Amino acid sequence: MIRSLHTSASGMEAQQFRIDVISNNLANVNTTGFKKSRAEFQDLFYQEVRAARAGSAGEDRGQAAPLEVGLGVRPTSTQKMFTAGDFIQTNNPLDMAIEGNGFFKVRMQDGSNAYTRSGAFVTDKDGVVVTQSGNALDPPIILPPETQSIVIDRDGTLKALQPGDTEAVEIGRVELAQFTNPAGLRSVGYGLYQQTETSGDEILGVPGEGGLGTVSQGMLETSNVKVVEEMIDLIAAQRAYEINSRVVRAADEMLRESSNIR
Repeated sequence: MIRSLHTSASGMEAQQFRIDVISNNLANVNTTGFKKSRAEFQDLFYQEVRAARAGSAGEDRGQAAPLEVGLGVRPTSTQKMFTAGDFIQTNNPLDMAIEGNGFFKVRMQDGSNAYTRSGAFVTDKDGVVVTQSGNALDPPIILPPETQSIVIDRDGTLKALQPGDTEAVEIGRVELAQFTNPAGLRSVGYGLYQQTETSGDEILGVPGEGGLGTVSQGMLETSNVKVVEEMIDLIAAQRAYEINSRVVRAADEMLRESSNIR
């Protein structure tokens, strides 16, 4: 019975972790470019009471299956779900959405690289195109002073119209990055991800080529969190937590009965 107490406690801790993941998903339901997470679990090792064995001559029929009992569950990972979110039109010329695979590559302030699906870009005081957190696009794009309007083609080509000009002039190109295993990327907050050994190396390319998506100007990708789905998962986790707590209560009552035997 003591074993069942620890096993049920591990189940309660696992469901609490699942609820923590769900709560973060729901908290970011309106976060641009946010990708929801899914908690993954695995059973713990098993205690073998009696091993399976083959029968021998005579009446010994052996043991076809082992006699064993599991010792609970534990969280193993939180997998990012990189399904596309809905697209909304903003008419902001620097807003961009990726239709398909890929990430915007940005340069962090400490010099490291990061990747994001959030295309809500602005310019700093020097005209450099940056994220809302101030991280510049990589390769950098700088808008010339007195730029009247900008045009971003679906292949990432960015053009700027200057006073006195009749046609916009190309000033840079937005490149996209993709990974063999995007689920292996490490979340660092602010809608940013960083490369890890399990994600593989970045594969840079032009939007619309090599399996990369295209860029849509004046659009933003919203969170891919579906509130109804998260609420269903929340109910399931809550009920699983309740069931495990009942097992703890049952084990406690059995221990109490055992201690009252005279």
